[in-house]
Amino acid sequence: MKSLLLSGLMALAGVAGAAEPQLRIVLAGDSTVTDKSGWGRAFAERLAPGVTCSNTAHGGESTRSCLDSGRWAQAVALHPTHVLIQFGHNDMPGKGPKRETDPKTTYRANLIRFVEDVRATGAQPILVTSIPRRTFKDGKLVGELAPYVEAARAVASDKKVPLADLYKKSVEAIEKLGPEASEELGPMGKDGKRDHTHLAKPGQELTAKLLVEELCRVVPDLAGAFRKEQPAGEETAR
Repeated sequence: MKSLLLSGLMALAGVAGAAEPQLRIVLAGDSTVTDKSGWGRAFAERLAPGVTCSNTAHGGESTRSCLDSGRWAQAVALHPTHVLIQFGHNDMPGKGPKRETDPKTTYRANLIRFVEDVRATGAQPILVTSIPRRTFKDGKLVGELAPYVEAARAVASDKKVPLADLYKKSVEAIEKLGPEASEELGPMGKDGKRDHTHLAKPGQELTAKLLVEELCRVVPDLAGAFRKEQPAGEETAR
């Protein structure tokens, strides 16, 4: 009798566990997503206890090199429940044939491949538009990444994939700060000049905040994945 009761309780526990799988988020992208010079660590610090985050982003990565290097396969093999995908900077012209893609053809095809691969595992793909380069002209950002952003938006629409439009949110926030104030968002380069692509601590915190806001908007079920209180450094990012 005790054995039957124990078996029943174990079965119920198994059903409950299956009904509420642990959230496992994987990040895929370039250096602007990494922990060191992107928003990766600041994003992970906003996650609630019990939610795991594996950052597979790699400096210099493009959609092409991510596939060719095998790093994409490694990311998918981590058995995520959600995959955030942000590329574009190294897909641009001038990065060499091993990385460059065309926004209307190869870049689009690679994003579709990513979406389909994630869905094949039963996980949720989420496209994230590239963060902008902080290059101003007449008070507005130049917007060099716009063609790749538009391609990501189109794939999200065509494939019915959630889109966190981090590019749009970042442009609004950066242009509101203006050229001078936005300088602190980037680290100092070895040449003593500000890096207008990568993120320093204030830029990491601000970008992670904007991303979480977008994710809660486009994937409401993820709202519970984030801590309610502000992480350390939040005030600095404002």
